[in-house]
Amino acid sequence: MPRPPNYEFQEWWNQQRDKNHDLLQDNNTTFLTVQIRSPTSDPTVGKEVRSRSARQISWIYLLKFQQIAISLAWITNSFIFLLRTANRRIHSSESAPSDSPHSKLYRVIKFFLFLVILLLCFELLAFFKGWHFSPPSVGSAELMVELLYAKWLQIRADYLAPPLQSLANMCIVLFLIQSVDRVLLVLGCAWIKLRRLKPTLTAVGDVEGGNVEDYPMVLVQIPMCNEREVYAQSIAAVCIQDWPRERMLVQILDDSDELEVQLLIKAEVQKWQQRGVRIVYRHRLIRTGYKAGNLKSAMGCDYVKDYEFVAIFDADFQPAADFLKKTIPYFKGNDDLALVQTRWTFVNKDENLLTRLQNINLAFHFEVEQQVNGVFINFFGFNGTAGVWRIKALEDCGGWLERTTVEDMDIAVRAHLCGWKFIYLNDVKCYCELPESYEAYKKQQYRWHSGPMQLFRLCFVDVLRSKVSWTKKANLIFLFFLLRKLVLPFYSFTLFCIILPLTMFIPEAELPAWVVSYVPGIMSVLSILPAPRSFPFIVPYLLFENTMSVTKFNAMISGLFRLGSSYEWIVTKKLGRSSEADLVAFAEKESDPLIETTTTSLHRSNSESGIDELNKLEGTKKTEIRTRNRLYRMELALAFILLTASVRSLLSAQGIHFYFLLFQGITFLIVGLDLIGEQVS
Repeated sequence: MPRPPNYEFQEWWNQQRDKNHDLLQDNNTTFLTVQIRSPTSDPTVGKEVRSRSARQISWIYLLKFQQIAISLAWITNSFIFLLRTANRRIHSSESAPSDSPHSKLYRVIKFFLFLVILLLCFELLAFFKGWHFSPPSVGSAELMVELLYAKWLQIRADYLAPPLQSLANMCIVLFLIQSVDRVLLVLGCAWIKLRRLKPTLTAVGDVEGGNVEDYPMVLVQIPMCNEREVYAQSIAAVCIQDWPRERMLVQILDDSDELEVQLLIKAEVQKWQQRGVRIVYRHRLIRTGYKAGNLKSAMGCDYVKDYEFVAIFDADFQPAADFLKKTIPYFKGNDDLALVQTRWTFVNKDENLLTRLQNINLAFHFEVEQQVNGVFINFFGFNGTAGVWRIKALEDCGGWLERTTVEDMDIAVRAHLCGWKFIYLNDVKCYCELPESYEAYKKQQYRWHSGPMQLFRLCFVDVLRSKVSWTKKANLIFLFFLLRKLVLPFYSFTLFCIILPLTMFIPEAELPAWVVSYVPGIMSVLSILPAPRSFPFIVPYLLFENTMSVTKFNAMISGLFRLGSSYEWIVTKKLGRSSEADLVAFAEKESDPLIETTTTSLHRSNSESGIDELNKLEGTKKTEIRTRNRLYRMELALAFILLTASVRSLLSAQGIHFYFLLFQGITFLIVGLDLIGEQVS
């Protein structure tokens, strides 16, 4: 039974409308009004009557026109801004070797860009001619263009689609294998958290006693090269270690080629020497082998034989005052333990979008990869810093070698093949700094992905000939090197930057939607779990990782086949975000009275900065090179390839593929214009 109409409510509503109709007007603008009349007993009145005046309709069209004009103005301004940015940055600096016009990969990408643009023009012509809906055959073609299109359909179906589909299937299989590996790592990490598995101390309290002789001899090394911004804070952090001074020696291994930086570091070392810290300054005359050569030279000193352990910190790392007390005890009773690695924590992870995305990657690396490998197989790659080595283990595996640009991974693999074990401490953290510019990050990633391939080529035979078990050999070859260092950048670049755009122009070869969106989305969620605060950046993270695949793929190929600048070492630029004030703030959070006492000395060190040395250098001071944002040709070429493919996907009405190609192309464009990291005006 229908509900009877409420006449009282309708009458009240009409009265309120007549009194307050002016509330619907803003700045003398009349908007659309709806008149609701009271129902009558007449059965013919069953519909509401709506009236629109010509003036109201004209105002509606004026508002719509204003919205369109604002949108067009925004698009025009954005386009002009991009053009000005490109024009300003195209001549800002020389290209990196991996991004130069003479790069082989860049030439291939340029040819690919020319090809897809040509194919898009051809497909647009076919679309407007109606050939997409009724494809012409070779026999029925009347025009030359129609005959060419019919031939193209036949060639792509018979000759191009089968090999492209086979390559796509191979990359999908690799993608799924790598995804399973990531899922297993996450499950392993969850098991560690659930069971609260941690490395255990076999002997507790030996280094906490009052007898100084119970403390082992520790050598602390800080290799650096032209680290003007961070040298003081790293030296200060090491010199305030809660360890007997007579049982610790600090080596400052300075490879700087700038005289001013050398004198500044010398002045800082002399300042701490006057305070009673056992610290020495070393500078090589023959600077070969980069960091590995620097460490190798330092380990050749005669007094090193008196020390049992060596702690290594890069120039931008600041360990807590109790770092040695939290790491050295794990060696007691573990004679087969070679390395204790600690976790990195970043003082500038929220500086910009680039540092936030880096933090997601490295949080997964330390929280999941390093922890799982350390707990279950006692092996992982040494991170090159924030770790303590047993000197006997370094000597047993041959010491530092200069054959690759990843000397830390090299010595870790050789120590593992000699039977030594590693421990990872996830709860011991060491402050450090992330690169804030895309240029610095790209150079870092290029070295990190070319070096492992150099090492794999050099140590493959050694792994097969080693005396470790076949399970450890299989883990090294298939998981550590092939799957995580070679397969990941290969399928990432090939699948999403080459195969996916090609399938838009060769639709006979298909790439399922779950490969494009669903599985990568799930993997991104798993990757972001160790950094839950970064969850709002999950989509930029997925797109940026695909963008970085071109750099990683280029580095992997260069390292594997010794191409380009795979052996070039470029020091990652630091900005000194982690200052001495950060160390003081950290010390104030601790309850250790020793840390509180060292805070005072840290404040004093901040005011004493070797002014005499600076005054001597005023006449010979070099003009610093101003850093600038630049243009990255390879990323821009891939941006236009993906955007071109997204236009082609519109003709086939492929929704998910279109959105992925569009947003991935925009991401490549943003990165190519260097708009993601630090912006220099």
